[in-house]
Amino acid sequence: MKKAINAKNAPAAVGPYVHGVEAAGLIFTSGQLGLNPEDGTLPEGIEAQTHQALKNLGAVLEAAGAGYNDVVRTMVFLDNMDDFAAVNAIYGEYFKEELPARSCVEVARLPKGGLIEIEAIAAK
Repeated sequence: MKKAINAKNAPAAVGPYVHGVEAAGLIFTSGQLGLNPEDGTLPEGIEAQTHQALKNLGAVLEAAGAGYNDVVRTMVFLDNMDDFAAVNAIYGEYFKEELPARSCVEVARLPKGGLIEIEAIAAK
């Protein structure tokens, strides 16, 4: 059995999907861009978008009854791998204690012209 997760404090989905799905004690989030949840705009720069993407991810986790410490794996998509160090510094502000496994890849393009997108799997 699976349960859809829709977070009121995260930006609306930009396609036909939900913010996340809970199944078998795991939470699978959809990728979170750095979109402002209030107006759907992207802030300027990788630092601002990374903070917002992680805040959006946190809102989805919270809606599922979880938090950053429950995350077991993340996948980070970057528009430019040159931003790797800046993203790592900010990422470390959100994932401090029990670090999740992670992959990070550069992609040709992200929705809405985003510079970063982050998805996660968490365990309850």
